[in-house]
Amino acid sequence: MIGIPRRSFLSGAAAALVAPIPIARASTTLSFGLTPVFLESDIALLGNLQSYLSRTLDRPVSLVKRRTYQEMTALLLSGELDAAWICGFPFVQHPDKLALVAVPLYRHQPLYQSYMIVPVDRAVSTWQELRGDIHAFSDPDSNSGYLVTTALLAENHLTPQSFFGTTFFTYGHRNVIRAVGAGLAGSGSVDGYIWDVMSDREPELVSKTRVLRRSELLGFPPIACLRSNHESVGIAQLANALVRTPEDEQGQRLLAMLQLDGFAVEPDSLFDDIAAKFALVQKQPA
Repeated sequence: MIGIPRRSFLSGAAAALVAPIPIARASTTLSFGLTPVFLESDIALLGNLQSYLSRTLDRPVSLVKRRTYQEMTALLLSGELDAAWICGFPFVQHPDKLALVAVPLYRHQPLYQSYMIVPVDRAVSTWQELRGDIHAFSDPDSNSGYLVTTALLAENHLTPQSFFGTTFFTYGHRNVIRAVGAGLAGSGSVDGYIWDVMSDREPELVSKTRVLRRSELLGFPPIACLRSNHESVGIAQLANALVRTPEDEQGQRLLAMLQLDGFAVEPDSLFDDIAAKFALVQKQPA
């Protein structure tokens, strides 16, 4: 990503932000939620994540998956999950109830972009040319797969309903890529990290699309917990385990599978730009 400023710390330095925390063996299971921000149902990846967390936390870990962000956020808010890998949009919708545990580092930064994609052979060069399109969104609570595009339209006094001909939700970033590549949609909004990773893993699918527009850099989908549980020993241990993945052999394998550089402890202000987009969309007349 040309022109992106490098963070002043790398994943190794970020690990120093969280001091080692003695782990007392716990018999209770840690419930960890995963939403569509996660890279699909890769059995090996999920097994590695569960094994790494169980070993480093010295307690059983249950991975809980749901199809939508709304379902996962509801479980988190109700206290049925200890923590979850969610999205920046649900996080800013509940600032009084949710707190950050850790944020992934992608290309050495806790940041990513939203991509607006079109079929690879479509002759358009600006997003304004997509007026009247069938447009594929990922999820109504997705930052990259919905909010960024909706906020862009709001900045221009438009809504998805007034600008696009038809919109639909695929409930998965891979499904957005598939819909655009197959011609089911003329354009789509997708997580740039997912598109980049899939371009390596599934080049035949991704090569049927191209990026028309990249958003500004925004806070990467975080791991969050209930604010009332944020100061607990269990959450501190989870944050410690995530930040120290680059120092652990199994953690390094996990990061390689995710194509991430590590995790960092970040302030809530990392998501201020997403919160501003949410506020802008809320003010836009329907």
